[in-house]
Amino acid sequence: MTVSDDFIRGLPKAELHLHIEGSFEPELMFEIARRNGVEIPYATVDDLKAAYDFADLQEFLDLYYAGMSVLRTERDFYDLTAAYVARAVADGVVHTEIFFDPQGHTVRGVAFETALDGIWRALCDAETEHGITSRIIMCFLRHLDEDEAFPVLEQALAHRDRIIGVGLDSSELGNPPQKYQRVFAKARDAGFRLVAHAGEEGPPEYVRDTLDLLQVDRVDHGNAAMADPDLVARLAGEKIPLTVCPLSNYRLQGVTDMSEHPLRAMLDAGLVATVNSDDPAYFGGYVLDNYIAVRDALGLSQEEIVTLAKNSFSGSFLDAGMKADWLSRIDAAAGQYR
Repeated sequence: MTVSDDFIRGLPKAELHLHIEGSFEPELMFEIARRNGVEIPYATVDDLKAAYDFADLQEFLDLYYAGMSVLRTERDFYDLTAAYVARAVADGVVHTEIFFDPQGHTVRGVAFETALDGIWRALCDAETEHGITSRIIMCFLRHLDEDEAFPVLEQALAHRDRIIGVGLDSSELGNPPQKYQRVFAKARDAGFRLVAHAGEEGPPEYVRDTLDLLQVDRVDHGNAAMADPDLVARLAGEKIPLTVCPLSNYRLQGVTDMSEHPLRAMLDAGLVATVNSDDPAYFGGYVLDNYIAVRDALGLSQEEIVTLAKNSFSGSFLDAGMKADWLSRIDAAAGQYR
């Protein structure tokens, strides 16, 4: 029996792989561009939507950074974050751990605090209004030199009360994990939780080096690990969470057919795989859309969907008590459909 959309929506879920800048819907981008007097090379929202037809990760990143250019004020980051949260809540997300890319803003003269304050304020308001909890993870842009990351880390240290972790994103190929080994060591010593993109475009070795050299708490994507049985066994044995993004993988041609997506193989191998939306405005779907896509393509059972929802909390940076509470709530929600 097919698992219903309502069942999936009704399960409490955490989202662990969400770039807030990647939730920038064309309508909001157009609105903020007008508000800030920023010219963009699109006459209408439809023209802008057409630009979202990119062929690979690099073309996407070019558009992604262009979209960032309209974000100037704290209000802009507030509106961007509030819009994402509204979509997430509608999908049954009760906890989110979002990435932001300060280097993509400071290079344009937008202060670190301008972005952080807007995001933080929106998340605080969302918890008050919707009950959704959140954590913020600051990401380094891996196509830049490691030396440029150290000043960003220093800025983050002043906001340890609001930033729980650091991550590594942007172009993976040609930018191996060891490039950022020193700054990750310093972040670890400072008490930050650590995550990093690996195995999205890069080989299994990038996933292994992310574990060994960066010593991350969880791996973002991790798909390439499935080509290495020893690495899969290690990920399962150490219960390293993977923040998998199915529609993103399909849109960027990591898989050419959703029926070939490795998510089921990850579950069968006992990996702590989770479902996330990555950059939902660009990849055609938020969390619920991603669950539905893998349900349809892989024929996931109700039990497997429940496992994915539970993994999203097991792999989160919530404390043990909150994790246990949400796991029991998932069981209760699933029980209503039995």
